[in-house]
Amino acid sequence: MPDETARRATANTEHPAELEVLGTQHVSRMCFVCGQQNDSGLHSHFLELADGRLCCLFTAGEEHQSYPGRVHGGILSAVMDETIGRLIHLLHPDIFAVTIDLAVKFRKPVALNTEHRVIAWVTRDTPRALEGAGQLLLSDGSVAVQATAKYLKMPVSEIAPGGLPESEWFADARAYPDKIWL
Repeated sequence: MPDETARRATANTEHPAELEVLGTQHVSRMCFVCGQQNDSGLHSHFLELADGRLCCLFTAGEEHQSYPGRVHGGILSAVMDETIGRLIHLLHPDIFAVTIDLAVKFRKPVALNTEHRVIAWVTRDTPRALEGAGQLLLSDGSVAVQATAKYLKMPVSEIAPGGLPESEWFADARAYPDKIWL
């Protein structure tokens, strides 16, 4: 793990901070992670933070379990991938990205039916790619999942022919907190 990632992991558990939430990111209709009309989805909420990081709030239900009471690792990998990948919109609002590489480390079990938060930050931004890292924090501030990822920057027209109409990609109308503890 790079030194900066290790420093952030330590900082999160030793010195929790209250950060201002600047706003939310768009959500989609049917995406598994953020889709508002996906009955099997997580209905995640993405909050842009004043320090340049992104926070994902989600609650996994029984349909997302592996062993009883635990969220499936594949589900957690999807949340990590989505959150880190959405960092692109903090720097380049009109550019989307597709995953090139994702590395996930599972440190602790993650409980079902509990709101969890993933915090992600950019580690490198080049003309063609974006790299980032993230952590899933438990309610006690400890790190349950860590991930690093790399994404190829692409216009949405190359990912979704015809683009994303407002019926598929729209502002998240749910209320969000003014501040969040990390």
